[in-house]
Amino acid sequence: MKRLGHEPTIAVCPGSFDPVTYGHLDIIHRAAEVFDKVIVAVLNNASKSPLFTVQQRMELLVEVTRDIPNVEIDGFDDLLVNYIHKKNAHVIIKGLRAVSDFEYEMQMASVNRKLSDEIETFFMMSSTQYSYLSSSVVKQVAMFGGPVEDLVPEVVEKALRTKFEELRKR
Repeated sequence: MKRLGHEPTIAVCPGSFDPVTYGHLDIIHRAAEVFDKVIVAVLNNASKSPLFTVQQRMELLVEVTRDIPNVEIDGFDDLLVNYIHKKNAHVIIKGLRAVSDFEYEMQMASVNRKLSDEIETFFMMSSTQYSYLSSSVVKQVAMFGGPVEDLVPEVVEKALRTKFEELRKR
């Protein structure tokens, strides 16, 4: 947390961000108000088939967070606690939408705490207007040509349209 005369507090906000939504941005903005530096870390999850590459997701995040000076975008494919140690961070930020999110995230926080007891997980409740929003929902709506302008920034909307046009041509 921001404190005078102390070492800056670095928080890591990990996720797949495939794609980044207004819900993600809400959590990122709010975390940036609390912590000195927020690293938004895009996970390269080999067990998933993402729509966008890690590089594309990072580029979209850079674009939509450029107005937040204490936010850095990075990618990782390591154990989260190892990544956090490499970044000299001590805080994990996780957004929660519903009880189902909490059950999973509580389990992950417990495992991370077991692996490294100096790492704290901070849960941030989604703002009410984003409590239903997920990247999966956005992709589904966009895939069928539905409107997503209230769900994602314009640059992400354009990237989704382009990606689904490319996939239809195959």
